[in-house]
Amino acid sequence: MIWNETMECMSREEMRKLQSIRLRKVVERVYHNTTFYRKEMQALGIVPDDIQSIEDIVKLPFTEKRHLRDNYPFGLMAVPMSEIVRLHASSGTTGKPIVVGYTRKDINIWSEAVARCLTSNGITKNDIVQVAYGYGLFTGGLGAHNGVETIGGTVIPISSGNTQKQIQLMHDFGANALACTPSYALFLAEKIRESGIPIGEFQLKTGVFGAEPWTENMRKELEEKLNIKAYDIYGLTEICGPGVGGECECQNGTHLWEDFFYPEIIDPQTLNPVEAGQQGELVFTTLTKEGMPMIRYRTRDLTTLHYDKCLCGRTAVRMDRILGRSDDMLIIRGINVFPSQIESVILELEEFEPHYLIEVDRINNTDTFQVQVELRQQYYSDEMSRILALKKKITSHIQNVIGIQPEIKIVEPFQLARSEGKAKHVIDRRKLE
Repeated sequence: MIWNETMECMSREEMRKLQSIRLRKVVERVYHNTTFYRKEMQALGIVPDDIQSIEDIVKLPFTEKRHLRDNYPFGLMAVPMSEIVRLHASSGTTGKPIVVGYTRKDINIWSEAVARCLTSNGITKNDIVQVAYGYGLFTGGLGAHNGVETIGGTVIPISSGNTQKQIQLMHDFGANALACTPSYALFLAEKIRESGIPIGEFQLKTGVFGAEPWTENMRKELEEKLNIKAYDIYGLTEICGPGVGGECECQNGTHLWEDFFYPEIIDPQTLNPVEAGQQGELVFTTLTKEGMPMIRYRTRDLTTLHYDKCLCGRTAVRMDRILGRSDDMLIIRGINVFPSQIESVILELEEFEPHYLIEVDRINNTDTFQVQVELRQQYYSDEMSRILALKKKITSHIQNVIGIQPEIKIVEPFQLARSEGKAKHVIDRRKLE
């Protein structure tokens, strides 16, 4: 199913024309209404007339998260506060939060973007969607909520947490779809199993998961435990929130709604665009946002873009799964390590639960690298020989994938912390020194 066929299936030539028109407008807006962007452009010797087409975007300055913090709270707004109808903020754990303002038009466009994602997941006005993303300053809850209402579906606005109530209402209200982080969905699956209510008594058929990177193996795990079809939804607070892109039924990449959010892939070291189909850092420019437009915002997400037409009929560009973040990448003894690589290995081994914690430290000028993994109940044993064999097995698998040997610590079932929001998988103590 397609929500907006005109935009989602537009020819590449027509899309470039539309993007060019919208880019010129947004550059005019920020140059005249946002001191930060005017100064950045002037420093590069650029005026709005220098931007005539979407190809000229490479002339524009990049925006980074530090710029949002430096202009906290409202320094990047491009309209008077009287036109801002809502504020959201990131859930950052350090420093000032990232604050984003939306006009009424911005909210409507955001709702449209989420509606496209939900429709591509097969969700219709006849479905009941349990929104277990956090409500409030975090964009997840209200973003998903507005999208469900836009397509005419029924929302259960339960927010995150209160897991027993989640399960009760999911069962009693007959929720067809669940929208939350994949790590919380996994936690819910565990609690449903513990509740004794057969999964067959639930009416769930679809999961809409995002707000944190997850793997294909995690998808299989969720689909099996919840008896659903699991879809990825992509977004970030700085651009709008969830709905920047989503998977279709083909699940051959995440379609990005490039009439609203123009994507680029750059080399994170040189900042130059990479060749089509090559991996690099994802950069977005908001083409329609009024309240707080973003020009070439560096997401730090590492991925690849594909422009060939999808089998679903959409021409909207497709993004590979996020490998990781350029600023989340761990360099351990000179080797680049992404948590997603370790997660993939763990999920391939039937003996282990998909819960893990990576701890990195530096002792006597040498990096230490420990991975804590949790055994499934049926494989747990107090026989040291069996535990040592499993430790050897997972150590070998991880080393084959990342090229470095970790110290493995196997823990008993249910010993690692569960998350009701974004899961924390890495503790890098080297950064705390």
